[in-house]
Amino acid sequence: MSHSPAPPASVLTAFGTAGRPAPLPGGQGWAWRSDAVVLKPAAMGPETSWRAGVLCHLPETAGFRVARPVAAADGSWCAGGWEAWRMVGGTADPRRPDEVIRAGEAFHAAVAHLPRPRFLGVRDNAWSRADRLAWGESEEGPDFPLLRPLLAARRPVAAPAQIVHGDLLGNVLFATDAPPAIIDWPPYWRPASWASAVVAVDALCWWDADPALLERWSHLPDWTQLLVRALVFRIATHATLDAAQESEYRKVVDLVLG
Repeated sequence: MSHSPAPPASVLTAFGTAGRPAPLPGGQGWAWRSDAVVLKPAAMGPETSWRAGVLCHLPETAGFRVARPVAAADGSWCAGGWEAWRMVGGTADPRRPDEVIRAGEAFHAAVAHLPRPRFLGVRDNAWSRADRLAWGESEEGPDFPLLRPLLAARRPVAAPAQIVHGDLLGNVLFATDAPPAIIDWPPYWRPASWASAVVAVDALCWWDADPALLERWSHLPDWTQLLVRALVFRIATHATLDAAQESEYRKVVDLVLG
């Protein structure tokens, strides 16, 4: 994966760090480390400020930790188009989806009281468009044959929406001496169990998870419908699907739709 340009010296100074930036794995090639600070471009200022404002004060529990934001010298959460976060210990392990789901449940319980942020109504990227397609809020999306049976299988969902983390599987860090850490939070306004369904779909598609994973979490409300929407969400983010991607998705589509 190619990496974005490193943050300039002016950004490092603004966030109170001076170490030579080093690229970090993950983060879609955008994340850099300087000393104990992680920096990445702030794609949407209102979203960055909202997320930092929440995570600055969110109490941690025995079920999860969070990365805390770093304020710039002027007190804002952005500097020169960048945002910054404290490093947290641990390693992502996508082969532990059950533990990721449990950490997500603890995190979502802690943020369930938050109102819907306004920026969600104007955010426009491949993921937000795929999310709206999955939930019937838009018809804009790719015309993949693989999507058609999923879209036809959608039924109403009763589970209430709240603010959730929409990409947990690779963004939960495990450490031996601390609860799992939640990082890189892309917020969505969906049922908490939908976030768990995205974890399950990702684990099955790309990490050879045991299909019994679906049965273990089938007690969650609207589980099959949320799996359907999670699959639409993931598939519809692609502009094109190569044969290998289609094959991996198809196995899980067949598993979910029976």
